[in-house]
Amino acid sequence: NFPNLALMKISAYHKARGDQVEWAIPMLKYDIVYQSKVFDFTHDENISIQCDQLIKGGTGYDLDNKLPKEIEGIYPDYSLYNVKKAYGFLTRGCPRNCSFCIVGKKEGLISVQVAELRQFWKEQNEIKLLDPNITASKECDRLFKDLIDSKVWIDFTQGIDIRFMTEKRAEMLNEMKIKMIHFAWDNYEFNTYEKLKKFRPLLKFDGRKLRVYVLTNFNTTIEQDLERIYKLKELDYDPYVMVYDKQNASKKIRELQRWVNNKFIFRSCERFEDYKKVDVKCQL
Repeated sequence: NFPNLALMKISAYHKARGDQVEWAIPMLKYDIVYQSKVFDFTHDENISIQCDQLIKGGTGYDLDNKLPKEIEGIYPDYSLYNVKKAYGFLTRGCPRNCSFCIVGKKEGLISVQVAELRQFWKEQNEIKLLDPNITASKECDRLFKDLIDSKVWIDFTQGIDIRFMTEKRAEMLNEMKIKMIHFAWDNYEFNTYEKLKKFRPLLKFDGRKLRVYVLTNFNTTIEQDLERIYKLKELDYDPYVMVYDKQNASKKIRELQRWVNNKFIFRSCERFEDYKKVDVKCQL
């Protein structure tokens, strides 16, 4: 549901050069058309676009295509989607190299700073950060300070790595205007759980602002998925089920996702074992 950041940057680049930019219309002819997709299972639009040059990009095509430096660092053209929030990366890369994730292959195994906040934010009242692992960056504390100084709402849309959390960073998060923080407990191991447990009392937020991604349908059983979900609920975090290879997931996994991610149902139905998808009610 996010606007395409690459297309907004490409639009800004061409407008700065004096080019006319618009969404492609099949009946018209263009000099250049850019086509982007995030997921490889997304089908290309079955539309014939007339153009002299068609440029395809995004992780939906391959992991090697990247924007040129002069476009990557430009301030996005938010008017392309008429969005009022700021979107961007302060850092890219992640040292975890998880087998289910493309970030390490695409961006490298070190979290490095790639932009200053002002490169994509100009006083909008909300910043949506797309960083894959900002707490793994050696610049994390300084970047957190910049976010505090912005005095606007911050949404960490990707999973902050709780294993890199420190008491100082927890306190810095408390100083921000937090829209949402996302952590992740993807693998069935308990180092992540112990860190989540340790830092929960230090994070002065309602649990509904502390969302934790729970990866399913990859290398865990439904029992292991439920164990993580129940433990997160006990700690006053808000679990959110992510389904790997969703197209081939079992009915039970899809029901688990529906139960957890529909927060009205999740908060009114304590146990998955009691959840029945009948008029979105629970039998207790």
